[in-house]
Amino acid sequence: MEIFFLGTGAGMPAKLRNVTSIALKLLEERGAVWLFDAGEATQHQILHTSIKPRRIEKIFITHLHGDHIYGLPGLLSSRSFQGGESEVTVYGPKGIKEYIHVSLSLSQTYLKYPLTVIEIDEGVIFEDEQFTVEARLLEHGIPSYGYRIVEKDRPGTLLADKLKEAGVQPGPIFRNIKNGETVTLEDGQVLEPGEFVGPEQKGRVVAILGDTRYCENALLLAQGADLLIHEATFSKGEEKLAHDYFHSTTHQAADIALRAGSKKLCLTHISSRYDRNAWRELVDEAQEVFPNTEIAEDFKEINIPLK
Repeated sequence: MEIFFLGTGAGMPAKLRNVTSIALKLLEERGAVWLFDAGEATQHQILHTSIKPRRIEKIFITHLHGDHIYGLPGLLSSRSFQGGESEVTVYGPKGIKEYIHVSLSLSQTYLKYPLTVIEIDEGVIFEDEQFTVEARLLEHGIPSYGYRIVEKDRPGTLLADKLKEAGVQPGPIFRNIKNGETVTLEDGQVLEPGEFVGPEQKGRVVAILGDTRYCENALLLAQGADLLIHEATFSKGEEKLAHDYFHSTTHQAADIALRAGSKKLCLTHISSRYDRNAWRELVDEAQEVFPNTEIAEDFKEINIPLK
């Protein structure tokens, strides 16, 4: 599981930062990529990476401001040209369905793959045997959601060497033990799965928030997250300005991470008013409150290891 930043800027494209798009790479887990927002030129950013558009399985839109959605129609269209045939599901606020339909219809774009668009409310919006995704409304000028991605706990690792010591060779018995079944051998020996399977591996949690003021729902989404991705459009000391424009400061993002017990914080949605020399200052500000903080940059990747 890796986070890959395709765009990390605020409002409009800049030389050093494109507008928002974040890829959650789940290649080992499910052979797929989940995308969070698709600002203008997201598909151009993808061209500079190893990400394959045909691997994109789900797209989660935080809100309908242009710097988060202008790249979506082009990406959906190009995926079709590039041989993508598997279904894509887009999740987002009310209005995302009309936006996609009008964009594709007026441009006479016909997709070669099934496209499902789901307009979301708060709560669990997706769940399968591997993952749960929860959405909560944040505080922005228009409805803006944050997403909490929870990986379900994995079964423990099979202790193959211990089984071999018990006289069992690789084969069906290995599989039965791995599946939690008690096995009786021909000599009457009973093998309990708990003795030959390691402890469960705790699933990982990632919180990816859309644009927001400092708010309690951000805190709820970030609870115990292995990685919290939070906007920091303004530097510390600009709390009134951040409130007026429905955004957050570095200190506010760090305070959410601290109060939520998050393991790591990554700041994103960085205003172009801050040049490369100022980025270090933004990190320093956040680290005054929450030491394990870093700042996103276009094409930066963060690995989220198993616990």
